[in-house]
Amino acid sequence: MLLGRVVGTVWATRHDPTLDDLKFLVVQGLRLDGTLRDDFVVAVDAVGAGTGETVLVAQGSSGRQTELTKNRPVDAVITHIVDDLEVIREDWAVFDAKNVGDLSR
Repeated sequence: MLLGRVVGTVWATRHDPTLDDLKFLVVQGLRLDGTLRDDFVVAVDAVGAGTGETVLVAQGSSGRQTELTKNRPVDAVITHIVDDLEVIREDWAVFDAKNVGDLSR
């Protein structure tokens, strides 16, 4: 699974008809210390996530195992909105999942 932050929305006027009722979001990867990575993924939103929220993304065949995405041509799906994340390491601080990353970049 990918830990990331929702940074945008994808709109497409032409697409596979089996995708008509799905919302697609752009998710930027997060490091465990809360800093943004340079990678992005477009994922189906299965949980009502919004811009700025920290999420978990299932990818590959795992992404097609939700009721919403079963038998649809998707590769990534947002399965969780993260409220809190605690990493147990002396050299890292615990961060607030709702206030990580800089969306102005």
